[in-house]
Amino acid sequence: MPDIPVQRAETFYLPPPPLPPDAWALVPPAELCLRWYEMRQQRRIEPPTGTLLGIQLWARIDANRWVADCPCGSAQVVTPTDPRFACPECGTGWIVVVFPEDVAAAEAAVAEELPAERFWWQADDPNPWNRPPEEQSPDQGQPVGEGVTSAMFGGGA
Repeated sequence: MPDIPVQRAETFYLPPPPLPPDAWALVPPAELCLRWYEMRQQRRIEPPTGTLLGIQLWARIDANRWVADCPCGSAQVVTPTDPRFACPECGTGWIVVVFPEDVAAAEAAVAEELPAERFWWQADDPNPWNRPPEEQSPDQGQPVGEGVTSAMFGGGA
């Protein structure tokens, strides 16, 4: 299989034609998502001025892209070279993105897969989106979280 690197913000969010390829060369990598979004939505998005303290997002590899999920449900491609996240959908302030200590090892762990099948989650991520459930026997049901039970039935299990 040819060497296809995992996509990061600086290789995913590129200026569209007719702009030259280096038109966003001076934009910090975490802000590229905002420029890219501006071009597609045809509206100005100001980068946030502050960082949300006490909140962090966990980076994961999803279909060969480093991704972080906003609490609003949106997700953007992120990069370990500028581990910040600002959501163009809900307008949150900057949120710190946690990457693994060894980014290269995480990327190497999925390198043998086809790009569309490259998925990797951090072991410490408390809410890993789209992570397959642990191995279960066929007669085991999937546990229902307390929040889901409360929302569905108006109380605890």
